[in-house]
Amino acid sequence: MSAAEFQSALNPAASESAHIAHLWWIFFWVTLVIFALVAVFLFIAILRNLRRVPDDPERAIIPEPAQATESRATKVVSALVVITVLILFALLIGDFFTGNAIYATPDPKALAIKVTGHQWWWEVQYQDPQPSEIVTTANEIHVPVGKAVKLELQSTDVIHSFWVPNINGKKDLVPGHPTTTWFTARRAGEFRGQCAEYCGEQHAHMRMVFVAEPPDAFSNWLSAQKKPAPEPSSDSQRRGREVFLASQCVMCHTIQGTKARATLGPDLTHIGARKMIAAGELPNTRGYLAGWILNAPALKPGVRMPPNQMSADDLNALLDYLESLK
Repeated sequence: MSAAEFQSALNPAASESAHIAHLWWIFFWVTLVIFALVAVFLFIAILRNLRRVPDDPERAIIPEPAQATESRATKVVSALVVITVLILFALLIGDFFTGNAIYATPDPKALAIKVTGHQWWWEVQYQDPQPSEIVTTANEIHVPVGKAVKLELQSTDVIHSFWVPNINGKKDLVPGHPTTTWFTARRAGEFRGQCAEYCGEQHAHMRMVFVAEPPDAFSNWLSAQKKPAPEPSSDSQRRGREVFLASQCVMCHTIQGTKARATLGPDLTHIGARKMIAAGELPNTRGYLAGWILNAPALKPGVRMPPNQMSADDLNALLDYLESLK
């Protein structure tokens, strides 16, 4: 994840996040000015009180008529209350217009992506009228810059929350209640997303990679994802495929072009091309991939993937095969 830009709602990369950042800065400067004014007047009041020394000490304990002072104080407080109400109303109006801008009428030709939250990973499916053209991947979302994107969000187990701060605000995924959100990326970059609603033991490590790229680069990526897994090109890769298909891996995962068709875990058809594994928790390197295969719970306690026992030769062959799936 080192190549990803800093995760921040104040570093917008989409039209929607730009509206949110603009509203945030309005709130920030308004509240900062109010805080500064309160601090200044409080400081002045303290100084005036410290400098007030009565001529006769006995008069210090005798209250004097304060009708004029009370009247002036009442006017000041009333004026400040009115100003406060006006400021809050102005901020409310700003929030209203920002919400309208974010949830404006979407583009009917938007790219449709279905995102399903699981404990604890993200299933990503690129929709298409032709079922054979649907692309399924995991924990990594690619979108074209300048094109409207519609996210169809759902959960299969508990409440999750989809959040890529640089792109848009968070959106809850409630089981049995699918929802949608829209955005248009305005600049290329790699960003980090995550679950923003506590969903269990590995909530903090339920992350994703979000890639906004030029339309041509996205088209090439999507075309590659539509292809089945490449055929093994070496004896080690062929043996690795045999190891995969003969192990318990086929009970949870899919690799297009093979008999592995399970959907309990992430689709591994092009796992070799992904930047991260373990729902954005680990870099997709040979060492981490080996550790994940052998004992995923040791790297991510509570994960549903069980440990696997295999010989060193079988593991190396399996790694050769998985790394070839690009």
